Parts: sequence; C-alpha cells; structure tokens
Amino acid sequence: MTVSEVINLILGFLGFAIAILLFWSLPVPGFTSKNTDRLPFLSIIIPARNEEGRLSPLLQSLQEQRFKSFEILVVDDDSTDNTVALAESYGARVLQNKGIGSGKSSACWLGAKEAKGAWLLFLDADTKFTSVDGLRNLLHFYQVKGARGILALQPYHTVEHLYEHLSIVFNIIVVVGMNLFTAWGSRFKAAGSFGPCLLCNRDDYFLSGGHQKIEGAIMDDLALGQAFLDQNLPVRCLGGRGTISFRMYPEGLGSLIEGWCKSFAVGSKSTHPVVMLMVILWITGSLTTASALISSIMDASAVLMIINGALYILYAVQTALFARRVGNFRWMYFPFYPLFFIFFAGIFLYSFVRVNIFHSVKWKGRNIKV
Repeated sequence: MTVSEVINLILGFLGFAIAILLFWSLPVPGFTSKNTDRLPFLSIIIPARNEEGRLSPLLQSLQEQRFKSFEILVVDDDSTDNTVALAESYGARVLQNKGIGSGKSSACWLGAKEAKGAWLLFLDADTKFTSVDGLRNLLHFYQVKGARGILALQPYHTVEHLYEHLSIVFNIIVVVGMNLFTAWGSRFKAAGSFGPCLLCNRDDYFLSGGHQKIEGAIMDDLALGQAFLDQNLPVRCLGGRGTISFRMYPEGLGSLIEGWCKSFAVGSKSTHPVVMLMVILWITGSLTTASALISSIMDASAVLMIINGALYILYAVQTALFARRVGNFRWMYFPFYPLFFIFFAGIFLYSFVRVNIFHSVKWKGRNIKV
C-alpha cells in the first residue's frame, strides 16, 4: 500500500467519523398541549413576490389549523402575477410594499408594523403546516421555553423531481452551519436563525430593531438572529419535521442554482470555524473515498477495493441518514452520493465568485448587490 493510498484511507475514515460529531442530532418541537386558552393572539406575516404558484398550500394549511386565534398578513412585494387575488380569496389581509423591489426585509417590517398580535410568526410563502395541530404545538413550545427571543424552524424539505435531489448536501449544511447540532450542543454560538418559519414576541422584535435593522442583508434570517443575540435575546433553532414543510425551487434547476448561489457563500461566513473545518473534512473524505475506490478498481487491488468499497457504502448510508433528517429524499439516489458533493462544491465556488468578485447575485429577476 502506497503512502497516497494510506492518506486516502485516513481522510476517508476521519471524514466519516467527524461527520457523526458534526450532525449529532436535529431536535424538533415536542410539546403537544391541547390547551389554547393561554396563547395570545398571533399575527402571521407572509412576504410574497410572485408566489401565485406556491402560496395556496400554506394558506390552505392555515385554514385547517385547530388553533384559530390569528390574523394573516400577506405583504405583496411588487408581484406581477395573481398573488394578491389568491391571498384575498383565502381571507388574508394584503398589504402593498410600496417601494418597488424593496425585498423581503422591507416586506416583513411593514407586516410587523401593521400586525395586531402579541406574537409574530414570519412564514415563507412556500411553507405549509403538515398537521392540523402544527401551529398550536409550535406556539405552545415557544410558550414553555419562556416566550422570549426567536424560535425558528427549518421546514422539512419535500421533493418531487430528480433535480431537486441536487439540494441534498445544501440542506444538510444549512442545518449544521447554524453551529447548534454538533455533539457539543450549544457550545458554539448560533450563526443566526432559520428564516422560513420564525416566531417571536412583538416586544422583543422591535427591541432588536427587527427587519428594519437588517435591511439589505442577503441572508436576512442569519442577520435577524444576530440582531436578537446582540440584545441578549435567545435564539432557538429546531427541525420542522412533523410540524412544517416546504418545497424548495419547484420552478426548475435554474431557480435552484440561483437560490443556493444567493445563500451559501454569504451564509458560510457565519459558521463557526470549527464547524466549518468539520464540514470541509466531511466533504473531503467523501470525495477522496469515491476517488480511491475508482483507483483501486482500475488497479485491480482486491484488498483496497474491499476497504474503499465498504467505506463508500458507509458514506452513502451516512449521507442518506443525514438527508432524511431534513427532507424526504429518495434512498435510491444515495449510491451516487459523490455527484451531490461535486454539485455542492461547484455551486459554492460559483457563489463565492459572484459575491466576492462581482459583488452581486441574482434572485427572482433581481440583481442583488452584495
């Protein structure tokens, strides 16, 4: 066995072991009280820009909730489709974000100022509750934890088409990049908060400066979480499985690439260096193992084929288990796991270039300056 082959094996086993510590667990809200008497009136704020094709499942799921003490504010951000009419057909109050192309943060701030509720729930238009008690359980969990700061859920990713599986590694790293789900728990400072489902109380929101303070931030969820942390307010991040789900980028591969490009090179700056190093080792080990397996097959080395083959299977299973924590990704695709890591590396590099050289990214027809 050559030195390079030994190094490949060390990197492979090290990356696999490190990944276990990297993504130790993903807690989900577990409180299920049926008492709604003590829950305050809630304002649900949904920023929307051309969301005609994605808004209906969310509004339908809200109609089906057993907890009814809420208002729905859909903040239209210069839509050119039937978003407004659709929202009004479900009984939502529609607000117009007057500054054309103002963006999500401006829309959320407008909604918060117009809200009547003591608690504010910000939801992305592509989310939906997956049970009739999902909203109630979310609110009770926040109440039990003291009803302070932010409670943010990363919705469970539902996929329908093959190209959507290219998001596997992105979805995993979005979660672990929050610094909170390693074997060391909350030892590392939170990178911010998840954005698609974010619950807070009104007083804490305005004390932090809210979305007005983070106007212009590409990663508004991370920036808002940091604004709360700056005021010594707690930020709790959990998985949304069993409570809330979403389907990301159903429009096609182009939308998927634009969306992850917008998010990743900027978001990575908030990840703790130790967590980032662990991510790098995991990606390196996974790709090194795949390369070593191909080399051992070409060299007809039976011993190395067995070792590298076994390690390859371990990585495939590990990636599948991690992915199933965050979405309903199909098991049949994980034997081809290196393709997901290669795609991730390519988009991350593209995002890095767009952010640090061209200082702009594209999203929903806009050129967003960085």
